[in-house]
Amino acid sequence: MAGTETALAGATVEPPRDERTLATDPPASVRRPRPWTWLLTALAKHAVLIGLSVVFLIPLAWMVTGAFKTAADLNATPTVWWPDQITFDNFTQAAQLFPLARYFLNTAVICLLSVVGAVASSAMVGYGLARIEWRGRTVLFVIILATTMIPFYVTMLPVFEIYRTLGLTNTWVPLVLPQFLGVPIYIFLLRQFLMSLPKELSESARIDGANEWQIFVRVILPLVKPALVAVGLFQFLASWNDFLGPLIYLSDSRLYTISLGLNFFKGEYSSEFGPLMAVSTLTVVPVVVLFFFAQRTFIEGITLTGVKG
Repeated sequence: MAGTETALAGATVEPPRDERTLATDPPASVRRPRPWTWLLTALAKHAVLIGLSVVFLIPLAWMVTGAFKTAADLNATPTVWWPDQITFDNFTQAAQLFPLARYFLNTAVICLLSVVGAVASSAMVGYGLARIEWRGRTVLFVIILATTMIPFYVTMLPVFEIYRTLGLTNTWVPLVLPQFLGVPIYIFLLRQFLMSLPKELSESARIDGANEWQIFVRVILPLVKPALVAVGLFQFLASWNDFLGPLIYLSDSRLYTISLGLNFFKGEYSSEFGPLMAVSTLTVVPVVVLFFFAQRTFIEGITLTGVKG
């Protein structure tokens, strides 16, 4: 009898199975979704993204294929999406009607100078705002950011009057000089990236005898290469696609950029659809090629600049 009572006292009383299950199961709000639910959600998201991509790619595909179509295929009804006969006559006619080489060279020079100016000036200003302690830098940074809220059209006429008074209109100076004076949005991006770097790097270099310029060039710049590439690519695209700036400041056709020249070509040869498609295709090619080779560094720079800081 005593042994039986001892056994009963040492035994553990287990709750019913239903109560044990309810106590150990996670709440419904944190339960993992069923595999088929996750699969349907993923398929729906990809279907929407693919559909939107197709919608945006249709005009580009029409332009590229139109560059290799004959006049009959371009004007055919119903629409001929893929040419039965591929021709390169449109490119030949475009070269005869349109000074492609000159406009491409002009645009390349402006883009190169603008990229160098934007990257160099914005990196130096961003470094001064992020890595050097001095009174009033926060106030100056706020003022720089505030300038991004001023529309371009508000300052367009006063700035034009300044360049006209200095005799710099009908030159490339108004299209290049502003980038050498710092671009606010690029200053912001580079400042945020530079603030994420450990200050011990600068302090160690300073102890070894390096001055501020040596620290900036030899220590900091190699570490911010992705952000610099992102800024350079942004500026290249802005300069390559800029239409309003050349339209305002350039009057000599020998100085035209590709976007401005393409606009005048469209107005003068609006009925020449084939050459127009060929010139438009050639205009897009450099941007696509550049992004294809720099996309990894560009995406890395955008990600790190947006997350850190």
